[in-house]
Amino acid sequence: MKRTELHIVDDDPDIRDGLAWLFDSRGYQPATWDGGEPFLAAVRSLAGDWGASVVLMDLRMTPLSGLATFEQLKALGCPWPVLFLTGHGDVSMAVSAVKNGAWDFLEKPFQDNELVDRVAQALAAASVTTEGDTEARRLRQSLASLSPREREVLDELICGHYNKTIAEHLGITPRTVEFHRANIFEKMGVSSAIELAHKLGRLMPMGAP
Repeated sequence: MKRTELHIVDDDPDIRDGLAWLFDSRGYQPATWDGGEPFLAAVRSLAGDWGASVVLMDLRMTPLSGLATFEQLKALGCPWPVLFLTGHGDVSMAVSAVKNGAWDFLEKPFQDNELVDRVAQALAAASVTTEGDTEARRLRQSLASLSPREREVLDELICGHYNKTIAEHLGITPRTVEFHRANIFEKMGVSSAIELAHKLGRLMPMGAP
């Protein structure tokens, strides 16, 4: 699937085309889908290479509803913010979707500027999330590249131990500790033990090994 900033999912061709024209005129690169099933098929083809995108989706679609599409999108692990478009009678359903992880909803008829602003906010949030995911993935790869001895030295470093103490704990010379320390800093892309601890501290809650 071609990389895009915005996915418009609606089974009404008039609304779908109107939204595409609106966002194209505001400098976005929208992709349009006439239902949840073709959209999800395209998402699956990305195989987890998400990038930063926003989904603008009608709540009532057939044969696959907006809610069902959203649930499957979540099951795929796709992090894109989903903004639902809903009629007056479906507001309670849209509120439930937001509580269940959707980004927001907008009731029809909506103001064009408000819709564009909401999408811009969601895209900004998606970009931040994508940057964080990319950095976490890089750190995990860097951790995996460490040798067993380097991993031992790293564990000592983030505990705040000095080279001499690390050498005593591991039964190696301080000079050997300095050698491993330099390799660790280069692989992890840091210049100090403090920076290393900060980066690993942000990574650990995300399930680092």
